[in-house]
Amino acid sequence: MKMKMWTLTIIFKRNDEVRGKKLYIKLLDFLKDAGILGATVWTGVDGFGKRGRSSTKLEGITVNMPVLIEIIDERSKIEPILPQIKRMVGDNGILTIQEVLAL
Repeated sequence: MKMKMWTLTIIFKRNDEVRGKKLYIKLLDFLKDAGILGATVWTGVDGFGKRGRSSTKLEGITVNMPVLIEIIDERSKIEPILPQIKRMVGDNGILTIQEVLAL
């Protein structure tokens, strides 16, 4: 069965925090409490953006990599939570939203 769904992608750096808690953990807790069907956190290997390079190499260990959270749900569930997510992410990241066809 084909369904029109929406994908929200949130991109920021791994070390970003909200009130002393890692942003990705804070976002996952928020999304779960908001009743979103599911979310996946992806860690990037390297990247760059308006705040510069998203990785630091330290003796073979990479820290502060780019992080991407992807959620897929109905538009009616995603749109109402966008303002809260934008407040959490602030100017440290970017949000994109697009329609997808779930098969």
